[in-house]
Amino acid sequence: MRLNKVHHIAVICSDYRRSLDFYTRVLGMELLAEHYREARQSWKADLALNGEYVVELFSFPSPPPRPSHPEAAGLRHLAFEVDDICEAAAELERLGINHEPVRTDEYTGRRFFFLQDPDGLPIEMYEH
Repeated sequence: MRLNKVHHIAVICSDYRRSLDFYTRVLGMELLAEHYREARQSWKADLALNGEYVVELFSFPSPPPRPSHPEAAGLRHLAFEVDDICEAAAELERLGINHEPVRTDEYTGRRFFFLQDPDGLPIEMYEH
């Protein structure tokens, strides 16, 4: 099998409007489409990064919380590349979004930090 690329990442949130605001206003993703699925009582948003579809944001009634942070089996975190890690950190601070201190990857020498989405999903900002 030959995989071409990661098509999308699905994220289930507990408060759809709050998470949609975070992913669009704070992270700057573009809302491509939004649908309400009555049979599942679920919203679904298709979000793009630089014009490329990358995240599906879902709501479901009463989703269970993340079992542990961040070392639960399964998806560990989402990572986004930024040009300037200090600029990204400063922008988040201006928006009132907390994040961990900037660190340096011991293997690549690149700088990065973590923050959390509204449901505590770890998000990494990684410098290009």
